Amino acid sequence: MYSLFKKNEVLFAVAWILVYCLLIAPIRGEYGDDSIILVLAMTALAVGIYLFVRKYHLENRYGLDRWPSNTKRFLYFIPMWIAATFNIWDGISLSYTGINLVYACLSMALVGFVEEMLFRGFLFNAMLKDDGPLPSIIVCSLTFGIGHIVNLFSGQASFDTFVQIIFAISWGFMFTMVYYKGKSILPCIIAHSLIDVLSLFGADNRATDMIFVYATIIISILYCIYLSRIKDKQE
Repeated sequence: MYSLFKKNEVLFAVAWILVYCLLIAPIRGEYGDDSIILVLAMTALAVGIYLFVRKYHLENRYGLDRWPSNTKRFLYFIPMWIAATFNIWDGISLSYTGINLVYACLSMALVGFVEEMLFRGFLFNAMLKDDGPLPSIIVCSLTFGIGHIVNLFSGQASFDTFVQIIFAISWGFMFTMVYYKGKSILPCIIAHSLIDVLSLFGADNRATDMIFVYATIIISILYCIYLSRIKDKQE
């Protein structure tokens, strides 16, 4: 994999994303989010990514070794933390119980790490080097959102998948801007994992869920505009 990384970093990122989609979508469809099988698969991917980064000393490149400096400039990420909790604003309703809930929480937390490393770490960094910030931000964010279409293959309804894609695109822009401006992937991993874990506890109310999707879109637009105005030394 390292030879591919050195030769074509974008292709390396795409290869990892394809492995993730082709492996995880069938497992989620067959066994569900609350299975030990999914936990093991996500753990294997997360460990594989982490070991690759550690082996080739890429922690600094992907921002795994630091927190963004001067978080006051980022409003302490408060808009992102607020939007991350929307899943439980309309009430609590457990999707699973007992050990199955534990498995589901572990799987969703690992999804946050894996997807941030794939889309923000691998793909965005690979594109940024050759294409510059704006195209990289747009492509990375859209790809992240559209990539959720694989949930159709795990049995999710078409309308729910469409809403999830729009929701994920909004988050994709927010995550990518936070990562680009903060030079750290850690806030994105935490927020992404929080969103996915809290989705297991939220009440399933179609009307309020749509309100929160619209609210997330608005927050994403406003926060990204604000983040775009933050200047660093390189700029």
